[in-house]
Amino acid sequence: MTALKEFQRLEAEGVWRATPADQRKDVIVSLGDASLTILDLRENVLAHWSIAAVARANKGQRPAIYHPDGDPGETLEFGDDSTQMIEAIERIRAAIDKSRAKPGKLRFWITGLIAATVVAGMVFWLPDALLRHTVQVVPTVKRVEIGEALLSRITRISGKACMTRDAREPLRRLASRVLGPAQRGALVVLPGGVAETAHLPGGRILLNRSLIEDPEEPDVTAGYILTERLRALTQDPLEEMLIQTGLWSSLQLLTTGQLSDDDLQRYSEYLLGRAPAPLSTDVIIAGFETAELRTTPYAYAVDITGESTLQLIEADPMAGKSPRPVLSDADWLRLQGICGE
Repeated sequence: MTALKEFQRLEAEGVWRATPADQRKDVIVSLGDASLTILDLRENVLAHWSIAAVARANKGQRPAIYHPDGDPGETLEFGDDSTQMIEAIERIRAAIDKSRAKPGKLRFWITGLIAATVVAGMVFWLPDALLRHTVQVVPTVKRVEIGEALLSRITRISGKACMTRDAREPLRRLASRVLGPAQRGALVVLPGGVAETAHLPGGRILLNRSLIEDPEEPDVTAGYILTERLRALTQDPLEEMLIQTGLWSSLQLLTTGQLSDDDLQRYSEYLLGRAPAPLSTDVIIAGFETAELRTTPYAYAVDITGESTLQLIEADPMAGKSPRPVLSDADWLRLQGICGE
């Protein structure tokens, strides 16, 4: 740092003291290249100060008293007749101070950046990470428990699940045929509430009674059941639920293993009111092929004209084949009376 050009070669009289125990001496102070040279009246050099390391002991007061930073015992005073020298020192010190890094400001910005990162993590990363972790660690038995709790609340709205003694085994055989032997108890037929189908954590699939009573053949009902299972495979039912109920719900389930009654009630109402999630034609066809089910009866049930489901009709994976029957005629007739009316 070079002294400001207008103040170069500036000299002024002052009073210098090396230590508090020494006598004060009249001196000549010369302003040089960002430094002060202190000379006695015979021009012998007594001290050499760097202005960058000069501090003022009495800001705004006169006589102006300076000392080396960290050593207030050595002092240099300027009276009112050294106004130009005081002004020069102050301007140079200000310029030097401005060019220095400000640790306080740096700490402020670093702290702010860290805080912003933490907040951003809590807002954008934490909810998703917590959700994914919760979905991964919740065991099957807890999922089934949550599904049963939801079903209990749904039936308060829809009415008690339909079941007759004659329909019990046909319903289990239908579930086994469409979903696999391990899912024999997965189907629940409701007298109302759900418009068509819905699925719950734990594997339950809900059917409106009309999907049992109205179709002429069980292939239609099987198609609706399988399509709902494909939706459940597209997105984890527990994950879907926790997205709807929010961050606190995930945290509560993770830490206590429980969900609040309010969350269960809100989600059961959401399930009954939502529209079925759309599935791609390719996913549906692949699923029907794996299950050895015809897509054509389901396609015409969705759209009686077949216009919007033409791809399902034309790409029926069982066309020209003889797939296993969904149910026997006798079982189908018994199943259609499941609601006992």
